[in-house]
Amino acid sequence: MHINKAEYIKGAVEPSQYPSSGLPEMIFAGRSNVGKSSFINSLTNRKQLARVSSRPGKTQTLNFYNINDAIYLVDVPGYGYAKVNKTLRESFGRMIERYLMERDELILGVLLVDFRHKPTADDIAMYELYKYYEIPTIVIGTKKDKVGRTQFAKQEKLIKATLEFSGDDVFIPYSSETHDGRDEVLGIISDLMEQYHEIVSENAPG
Repeated sequence: MHINKAEYIKGAVEPSQYPSSGLPEMIFAGRSNVGKSSFINSLTNRKQLARVSSRPGKTQTLNFYNINDAIYLVDVPGYGYAKVNKTLRESFGRMIERYLMERDELILGVLLVDFRHKPTADDIAMYELYKYYEIPTIVIGTKKDKVGRTQFAKQEKLIKATLEFSGDDVFIPYSSETHDGRDEVLGIISDLMEQYHEIVSENAPG
């Protein structure tokens, strides 16, 4: 999959504001400081598609990005940021869960965790939410370039064990600095898009 077009379309907080094009969608979630914006920019090969903020917790809507007029990338508010008040955190949670529960176009859940550390309770909760709604999942271990190669297997084992990783899901260590892991992620997205269109065609009237 080669990305020729990647642009921000809109922010949404409720279903009536979601795009109505019928294109498949993939959701990206992770802690506020996990490097989600850097990952999105690396994946799309755009320097400032997703704004890298010095103030964690800045994203407060579901942000929809059009990729190649073929799929939407949906960036959600980062979780685990202590300075975001409890009421706001709860509203984020309801907004995200409503999207997961109701959005038929959703074909992939991407969960970003820090490859250097054990997943947090919030990471586990987000992964379990994907599993509850039976969403195919990629877990991305960000900041791969900051982990020594001899530690790769140990860190992957720790992350999978902590999340109680499903054998149907995929784990990919990733570096936004070197783009290591990018081709693998794009390949999975491309395969899922193809499957989605096959299903849509089979269910089309006539």
